[in-house]
Formats: sequence, C-alpha cells, structure tokens
Amino acid sequence: MTIANRLKLGLVLHGVGRGWQSWRHPEAIIDGSTNIDLYVEQAQLAEKGLFDFVFVADSLQIDERSMPHYLSRFEPATILSALATVTSHIGLVGTFTVSYSEPFNLARQLASLDKISRGRAGWNVVTSWLAGTAANFGKDRHFEHDERYRLAAEYVDVVRGLWDSFEPGALVGDKEAGVFLEPGKLHTLDHAGEFFRVRGPLNLDRTPQGYPVTFQAGTSEEGRNFAASYADAIFSVPRSKEQSIAFRSDLRRRAAEAGRDPDKLYVFGAISAQVASTREELDRLVEERNRYNSIENALSSLGQSFNDYDFSRHDLDAPFPAVTEEWLNSSQGAVTRIVSAAVEEGLTLRQTALRFGRPIDSLDGTPEEIADQMQSWLDDGAIDGFMLTEGLPGQLKAFVEQVVPVLQRRGLLRTSYEGATFRENLDLPIPQNRYSGAAA
Repeated sequence: MTIANRLKLGLVLHGVGRGWQSWRHPEAIIDGSTNIDLYVEQAQLAEKGLFDFVFVADSLQIDERSMPHYLSRFEPATILSALATVTSHIGLVGTFTVSYSEPFNLARQLASLDKISRGRAGWNVVTSWLAGTAANFGKDRHFEHDERYRLAAEYVDVVRGLWDSFEPGALVGDKEAGVFLEPGKLHTLDHAGEFFRVRGPLNLDRTPQGYPVTFQAGTSEEGRNFAASYADAIFSVPRSKEQSIAFRSDLRRRAAEAGRDPDKLYVFGAISAQVASTREELDRLVEERNRYNSIENALSSLGQSFNDYDFSRHDLDAPFPAVTEEWLNSSQGAVTRIVSAAVEEGLTLRQTALRFGRPIDSLDGTPEEIADQMQSWLDDGAIDGFMLTEGLPGQLKAFVEQVVPVLQRRGLLRTSYEGATFRENLDLPIPQNRYSGAAA
C-alpha cells in the first residue's frame, strides 16, 4: 500500500477533555490544558503509534459558558514548539486565525516552527466564527462570512509569498569570499490587496517544507472552495459513511476543477474509539463515557457552531428555533446542515442537540472490530484518515497498544515513518519557490 492510499492518523490534544463535563472524570487532569507533561506524554504516545500528526485547536474568545478546555489552554505556536523538541517524526499542526492576526507575524511563527521541528509544521487555517472575538482585537464588528473567505485567500497568498522570500540556497555563508547572502536571491513581496499591505521580505530563510502542511475545516460552499484551492488536508465530522463519501467526492471534484491533483487533498474524519476486549467491558466504557454527555452538555456543544448561542433558554421539546442572521454569519456550513435536518425531519431542540451536540463515537469495539470499521471507511472512499479524540482517559494508550498493531498487520498503517518531514510522510510535494522555479 502506498503512502497516498494508506490510512492516516491524527490526534487532537484536548487537555482536560473534549466536553463540558469531561473534567469530572476521576482520572481527568484538571490543569490538563496547560500541563506540559500531559502534552508531552500524549504526543510521544501518538508518535509511538506512528500517527501522522498531533493537532492543537484554538479560539480567541471565551466566556463563562465556554468548554473547560477552552477556558485556559496553551497558545498553539508555543506548545507545538515545545513538543518539537521532545518528538522526532510526528507532524505538529496548530490552529491560527486569519481574521485576527497579521500575515507577516504568522508567516514568521510558522516558519520558525518548521525550522525548530526540522520540517514538521502544519497550519489549520481558520477564519474565526465567534463574533465576540472582534472586541478582543479592538474591532467594531466581526467580518461577514463571505468576507472572511476573501480575506483568508488573500492572507494565505501573502503568507506563501513571504515564505518564498529567500530562494533555496540564498544564504551561502562563503567566509573566504565574504558573501553571506547571494545577491539577487532575496525578494520583497510588495503586496497591496483588499485587506493587507505587506512589503516583505520575511526575516527568515526558506524552511525544510517550503510551506507548512495546510489544513482547513470549512464545510460551507466558500469553505469547500477554499479547501479545494489551498488545503492539503481537511477536517470533517462524519455523520454517516454515505455523507462522508459524498463530502470527500465533492472536495476531490472541486480540487480537480481548481487544477489540483485530487489525490493530494486528504479528508480526515474526527472520531473517538472505545477499545474493549469483551462486550461487557465495552458496555461499561460506553456507559462511563455517556455519563459525562448530558443533554445540558449537548446543548452547549450545539451552541458552539451557532456563535456560542445559549439554547437552554428554549423549550427542549418544542420545534428547533428559527434560524437567525447571526447564526448564518457563524459556522455557516455546520449551521446550514443542522437547521436543514431539523426542519426537514421536524426535530425538536432536544432531538437536534442529542444528534448534533454529542460527540460521534462510531468506532467502538474490540481492536479487530475497530480496525474493520476503519478499513471499511477507507476502502469505500469515505475518508483518507481519522483524527482521533480521546473519549476517556487511557483510551489513546489502548488504541496505540491494541488497535495500531492490527492495522499494521493488515498493511493499512505504516510500520515506520517514511521520511524526515511532515510532507514526506504524507507524500506531499514541496512547493516550488516562485522566484527560482526550483523545489526547496
């Protein structure tokens, strides 16, 4: 099995937990979201399992109703740089917003991470859907949905232009000739667009990957078009295999229409897995997990995509509330999908929250059963890989020790890392430098 069509794995580093009540588990680490030892332990465990990457999510606005993991957590560039020094092969992906940062600073941060990690940096491009974020950056208003994606496209173009500032081999360091920088191989960008004016050049030379691996997670029309044009990988929330097949097929079609190789746009489905040796053990684990997934938690989770809307103010058994303009300017793809299902099926708020507000844990069972399900999704073209979240403390270790060997025996998962960089391990080419026309 080639790199391109083997199963790929990522791990979400969720600190204290991925839900509103996960912190109450007896084995949960209360300061887990700012506990460097926990991050190191999980990153090294994922590398032991030959995962492709670890992922650090981020957002720039909180309030008292925010998920505990969101309330106090590491800034992505900082924690990923720390993890770069205690890992050797695994990719390091962080969420960084284009709506509330400057291209020059972010280009420098990510290029630094790529150099520190010797070519393992990844960037999850987000536009920030929570309207309250604007007030944290002195803005009078939040960008509109369509506006955010125009900004994102320009932002990525600027950052990539800055990453091309130095042609490969520009820093020669010839002591005898007294030449440190080869003349003509450092370039200014001189960008002037709708949202940004950036001169350049970047004060950091070409990195091992040229550009860090680019991730994205939008599901709206604009989000899908953006991913098809710019992303190397996209995160999805698989509601069913059929929906995932349709989503992946649509993205591949759009990538081809954008002039890209659709085989170089990978779709990762977010899942968790409860690993058990018997049916009785599995029933116990599922019950334990569901103990921390109440209807109140489901309402909070549902509200995230709706600009952190408080659905608890509504009657749980009344029809789902009418959509508002504020919701559509939030996570539009998720909002549209959820509202459409609620209207078409006549769902109550309770039914909607239980379906869309609870984590999807479809891959539970013995190691062989979980491997069967993963193989089925891969073989049927529903995903290229999975992004694992730990549903209960200890389940990452169980997955690495019990499921990974089954996947390896079936030839679905690598038995060693193929290359030195994140791009090599995903079989992604190094982008050409626009000035030299040569790969870095």
